[in-house]
Amino acid sequence: MRHITRRQLRVFAAVVTEQGFSGAARALHLSQPAVSLQVKQLETSCGLPLLERSGRRIRPTEAGREILRAALAVERELKSTEDAIAALKGLRGGQLTVAVISTAQYFAPRLLSEFCRRHADVKLRLDVCNREAMVRHLDLDDIDIAVMGRPPDEIETRAEPFAPNPHVAVAPPDHRFARRRRLPVKSLLDEPFIAREPGSGTRILTDALFARHHVPFSPTLVMSSNETIKQAVMAGMAISLLSLHTLAREVATGALAVLDVEDLPIVRRWYLVHRADKRLSPAAHAFREFMLGEAGAFVDALMAPAVSAAKLVHRQLASR
Repeated sequence: MRHITRRQLRVFAAVVTEQGFSGAARALHLSQPAVSLQVKQLETSCGLPLLERSGRRIRPTEAGREILRAALAVERELKSTEDAIAALKGLRGGQLTVAVISTAQYFAPRLLSEFCRRHADVKLRLDVCNREAMVRHLDLDDIDIAVMGRPPDEIETRAEPFAPNPHVAVAPPDHRFARRRRLPVKSLLDEPFIAREPGSGTRILTDALFARHHVPFSPTLVMSSNETIKQAVMAGMAISLLSLHTLAREVATGALAVLDVEDLPIVRRWYLVHRADKRLSPAAHAFREFMLGEAGAFVDALMAPAVSAAKLVHRQLASR
């Protein structure tokens, strides 16, 4: 074990992550024989097989899982040390890795663009992903900061709110519900209803809403894309419940109508999230300060037309 190298650990971790030698070779810009050689040398040093095949998948053995944990821990410690040294030097640049939940893609890129404009020496790497991938990022500690709507319970994190995240029920503007006031929650299921996939933040919120009203919930359709759901609702296929941030343009232009439903909107928060034990780099610290200081006002301004349109509809209903 004394002759194990960081290179071997990185290659092995890549093989597990990429589910194979060819994928690891592409990710690391190495030849496949070079990847195979590094893993073979690592297995020789350990004296045990580290990988096993299950069908077309490659999985770590019990010994392999121990090596993988060590590899990830080494990378975390080295990254943390690099960040600490950079902070002591007062470096203003560096690498920043941000993961954004897919629902936040409607405003996050503009904020990131403004941050990069102000910090041109920071190299940004961005991943837009679903909740499952986000939790995996935080578990592996391979990102600096996450932008998401509901911090995970299964990982100890630091979560700081920076903007409201209202969720509303929507339908086509000519839908029979669009002109009604104070719809009961249960009435939403009198129509075809599209929900996000189980496990997503929006689906968890939707399930909780119907459960709170003691309404058995079984959606007509399940889709994993906000864009696809929006298009389906606009086409008159069904109604849905989504974050208003995903609907801002369509609501502001009248392509979608926000329904007046009891207990809606549900206002959650957008959060900046990172592992509780993470020491932020200077670049990550600068991003955190930027987001906490300015993101709330930016998001409010971005959402103002949609919020005004939704309120106008409800005021019109109230005057009838």
